[in-house]
Amino acid sequence: MSALLRQCAAGLRLLLVATVLLGIGYPMAIWGVSRLPGLVARAEGSQIVADGRVVGSSLIGIDPVPGDPARDPYFHTRPSASAEGSLGPGDPATSGGSNLGGFNGDLLAAVQERRAAIAGREGVAPEAVPADAVTASASGVDPHISPAYAELQASRVARVTGLPLAEVHRLIADCEEGGLVSPIAVNVTTLNVAVHRAAR
Repeated sequence: MSALLRQCAAGLRLLLVATVLLGIGYPMAIWGVSRLPGLVARAEGSQIVADGRVVGSSLIGIDPVPGDPARDPYFHTRPSASAEGSLGPGDPATSGGSNLGGFNGDLLAAVQERRAAIAGREGVAPEAVPADAVTASASGVDPHISPAYAELQASRVARVTGLPLAEVHRLIADCEEGGLVSPIAVNVTTLNVAVHRAAR
């Protein structure tokens, strides 16, 4: 009986030590590391704060919906496979691509429909619409677009917001990311916040 009690006591001590180390110590250590300078924003979801409230994350692209499509003041992300229409908006809770191949008839039809819609919205020829404007990303919530797609939208944004076109081009350049190993891309979420602040 005494051997059984000793084994139970040893097991209980091990349980208590493991609970303190793994249930309290480890989570507190990870939380402490996340508070280090330079990591806080990433640990909190890379939130974007405007006017004292969180308006989004710089890691998630959500295509904005204008109140009046004829006066659309926003830069738009790539289309999402989760969108009901050809251009969106997609559902950020449903991440993923369409998994359609390059020769799939449905995909080719969607690309042509998107190209015509974007050309009409921006007032350009369909041939001027870049490839990333008509193809969905793998996640469907990619916040990045090519500088070419951002520049295509610049004239419309400048006209609707009343900002000088040169100012809109400067804001685009300020929101560019990447460059060394990855191609340069424009973060649409941070760009729309910057345009909103500049237009006030």
